[in-house]
Amino acid sequence: MSHDGVRLHGVHHKGESSLVFVVGHGFTNNVTKPYVARVLARFARHAGVVAFDFRGHGRSGGRCTVGADEVHDVEAAVRTARELGYTRVATVGFSMGASVVIRHAALEETKPDAVISVSGPARWWSRETAPMRRVHWLLEQPHGKLAARAIGVRLGDPWVQVPESPLEVVSRVTPTPLLVVHGELDHYFGPEHAKSLHRASSGHAQLWLEPGMRHAESATTPDLVDRMAAWTAGNVEDEG
Repeated sequence: MSHDGVRLHGVHHKGESSLVFVVGHGFTNNVTKPYVARVLARFARHAGVVAFDFRGHGRSGGRCTVGADEVHDVEAAVRTARELGYTRVATVGFSMGASVVIRHAALEETKPDAVISVSGPARWWSRETAPMRRVHWLLEQPHGKLAARAIGVRLGDPWVQVPESPLEVVSRVTPTPLLVVHGELDHYFGPEHAKSLHRASSGHAQLWLEPGMRHAESATTPDLVDRMAAWTAGNVEDEG
């Protein structure tokens, strides 16, 4: 349950160490989608995994706010992970989830021990690509909510106040270790989004531009998961 009262559905892959990955999916996904489930299972080879459906997605309640109130969902998952006994928490987000884990680490009082942003946007209202123009049609047109529901997303009302973008807040993630991962062939958000986040972090973030990679969970290979897990293990202090 998020602190603003949204009931969330998730899964837990129990780990044997003190480290857990809290994983947030991309827009229109949920923990049962094959690409998502595959990524979760690979992370579970390395540590515990707590993953959840964002509000308005899958079996969770509420309505999707496209990156604004979803920080409360990450906060609830981090809190759950700590209640399960994990002492080292790394948040991992894909696409929309990538924007959320950056915003969560920058804005919430309960900080994770590391953050990984995969295929995320630096700013809102990005329309440079055909897939993002289709997303904005869903968000802005009168029949968009019906079309979104048909693909498994329950959309909330438009923003009354524009939330801070990842680009505006990424510098506040410091000193928490931050890894920005982005495909050079990302067809939703071009690599400049990742480069902008890296610049705005004043060099604090580590940037991986992945040759041949497209977008988010469907483009995340087992090797990339293994490398992200190794980066995490090397950047969070082992408490025992």
